[in-house]
Amino acid sequence: MTRLAVNINKIATLRNSRGGNNPDVVKVAIDVQRFGADGVTIHPRPDERHIRYQDARDISSVISTEFNIEGNCREQKFVDLVLELKPGQVTLVPDAEGQLTSDHGWNTIVHQDYLKEIIAVFKAAGIRTSVFCDPDPAMVSGAADAGADRVELYTESYAQLFASDCEAAVKPFRDAAIEARRLGLGLNAGHDLNLQNLAFFSAQIPWLDEVSIGHALICDALYYGLDNTIQLYKRQLNRPVGHATS
Repeated sequence: MTRLAVNINKIATLRNSRGGNNPDVVKVAIDVQRFGADGVTIHPRPDERHIRYQDARDISSVISTEFNIEGNCREQKFVDLVLELKPGQVTLVPDAEGQLTSDHGWNTIVHQDYLKEIIAVFKAAGIRTSVFCDPDPAMVSGAADAGADRVELYTESYAQLFASDCEAAVKPFRDAAIEARRLGLGLNAGHDLNLQNLAFFSAQIPWLDEVSIGHALICDALYYGLDNTIQLYKRQLNRPVGHATS
């Protein structure tokens, strides 16, 4: 079954907008696990506009499921944090400085030598390493050549096309997922997955290991409550929809 990791960055954004510690991101990390999430994801950025580096340290001590820290590994501060906390998984994302949100995957061919070096650093510390990739079999293959344990497919293009042509939307992701499976890579996915498009995506790629969802899930929680929303997403993840291609 595909695991659901909840990204709690947006909780920190809300806290930071007012100052103080309401909502408390550490309590939220505890609660999302209690409500059924299979993991907690955070994505600290250099300006700490949402999750702060101290948040990462505080959250690390309360994780009972899996802790996934994602971010730009070209920032030494990020690398040092991950090596200090040793989460279950680190996801390498090629963010530019000041970027609003992640909007592209690594070119794993152009940056092959760099990725080999940094992946080796994390793996030597016993940390499973995932590379954020666009849905391109060549990029997936490059991640495998660099030594990655998993790839995370960047799903914004799927979400944008889903309403008008769900089959065309999912095809490049299915092709990339098949390549990942052929190469023995674990498979994650994330970005703009929601209650409307998640079930179809999951059904088309039934060997998907994990999705990491933040923005849409937190928005839905405003209406449905956090506990109920996590259960809604978990039901969508493992609901048979359409035809799944092997």
